[in-house]
Amino acid sequence: MIKLNNKLIILGVSVAASSALFFTGCFASNTSAGTSSAKVESAASGIYNPTKNALDGGVTYKRENGMYTAYAVNEQATTGVNFGRAPTPNELKAWDADIMPDGTGLPIGSGTVEEGEVLYDRDCVSCHGEFGAGGKGYPTLTGGSMDSLTNQRTCPGKDAPKRTIGTYWPQASTLIWYIRDAMPYANPKSYTPDEMYAMAAYLLAENGIQIDGEDIEELNQDNFTKIVMPNRDGFYPNIDGPDGVENVKAFYQDPKNFGAVGSRCMTNCGKEPIKRIGNEITNVEPPYSTLRDLPKVDSNAGAAVSEAEMLYEKSCLVCHKTDNMGAPPVGDKNAWAKVMEQGIDRVNHNALNGIGAMPPKGGAMNLSDDQVKDIVNFMIESSK
Repeated sequence: MIKLNNKLIILGVSVAASSALFFTGCFASNTSAGTSSAKVESAASGIYNPTKNALDGGVTYKRENGMYTAYAVNEQATTGVNFGRAPTPNELKAWDADIMPDGTGLPIGSGTVEEGEVLYDRDCVSCHGEFGAGGKGYPTLTGGSMDSLTNQRTCPGKDAPKRTIGTYWPQASTLIWYIRDAMPYANPKSYTPDEMYAMAAYLLAENGIQIDGEDIEELNQDNFTKIVMPNRDGFYPNIDGPDGVENVKAFYQDPKNFGAVGSRCMTNCGKEPIKRIGNEITNVEPPYSTLRDLPKVDSNAGAAVSEAEMLYEKSCLVCHKTDNMGAPPVGDKNAWAKVMEQGIDRVNHNALNGIGAMPPKGGAMNLSDDQVKDIVNFMIESSK
């Protein structure tokens, strides 16, 4: 239920009814469940004529005689309905924490690339890989090329686009904003402004981003706004500035902008033949891989790190490094002593099948049962 022009409109009487509202222009002969043909026919002349364009390229219509196109409008008075109060200036200030491309919202501070590298190795490498080159299940942050952005997996012979900070992100402000609010994963919002700038400086430097033609060594609130990302103009329509909303409306009003041709379908929709690509594409470079296991460690080769420890670092460290995620941290003798009160069989059962917020096998479903048990044993032995 939503309120428009002081009238309550009830949406979604049936699945068909609620869906039709989002696909206006494709259901001229449809009626909602519970709405008689007589009511539809009694709607005011011209009620199906759109009044203005919607943001997503659809249209809105007039509400007349208790109807919104084929749907009845609840015209009950809303006098006395309490929709809450206006927020105070301090409340607005607390929530208005955006960091914008023009520098609005940037914190006061500074950080160097070297300081960021130390932070990255401490907090990020286990998920995003060395130098941001990619980790199992987590985004690749560096490398790639802008030329690859036009590739699609459905195009034979082409690899997937490499969307990294340096090739894809249009604004650096989004990077420091995301670092501030969501990173590091196990302890978000824990960085100081100096650490935010240091981490952003390191990631931008690893992507080869420069300021005024010079390599980044230090970032602060002053030089941050001088950063020009390579893909700054790679997104459309243009949503920035006072005309942003109208630009979006105009863009979606032209079907050719998003692959459609011809006019909107009103009758006999879906009768045209559909061309489909083959189910299997075999000539992709590099070829697809379904291999998910980690390389075995030869215990006789004098390896300093066991396979169990490698698996732990790849799949479990992010949650068991600290107690911020509610998991017993490796190395905490008391925490693991309490866990072991259940007995090793129950501990292994919970690791394999999940418990609380932890999914089965910690989400690493490619691990075998024996590998999971080896990881559990490693964590126990490392916490004595």
